[in-house]
Amino acid sequence: VQLQASGGGLVQPGGSLRLSCAASGFTFGYYAIGWFRQAPGKEREGVSCISSVDSNSYYADSVKGRFTISRDNAKNTVYLQMNSLKPEDTAVYYCAAPPVGYYCGADVELHVGDFGSWGQGTQVTVSS
Repeated sequence: VQLQASGGGLVQPGGSLRLSCAASGFTFGYYAIGWFRQAPGKEREGVSCISSVDSNSYYADSVKGRFTISRDNAKNTVYLQMNSLKPEDTAVYYCAAPPVGYYCGADVELHVGDFGSWGQGTQVTVSS
């Protein structure tokens, strides 16, 4: 399983970025994919998740209404569209895959330990 996150960068508050998570080495359509982030000095936290079967999704309260997760199974890629970015969104963003069968419930908080395969992370900096 290989996951490659990209699309990070420096953006002003209120701006937008779209992160991509390209997957290879496994049957992508069978797996949910999650996005996590880790700010300096803080624990890694779950941001969003999209299921494999029906694309049901989860968002952390801190990003609801601003971030949108989507997937393109034909391209083996999951996207995280981030709008109205705030300085507190600054972090390294990681995509990760849980075991087959994991379902992203709308109200089910993500746990790092449930995700066994991780990409290398992409830096998002929101600053004026």
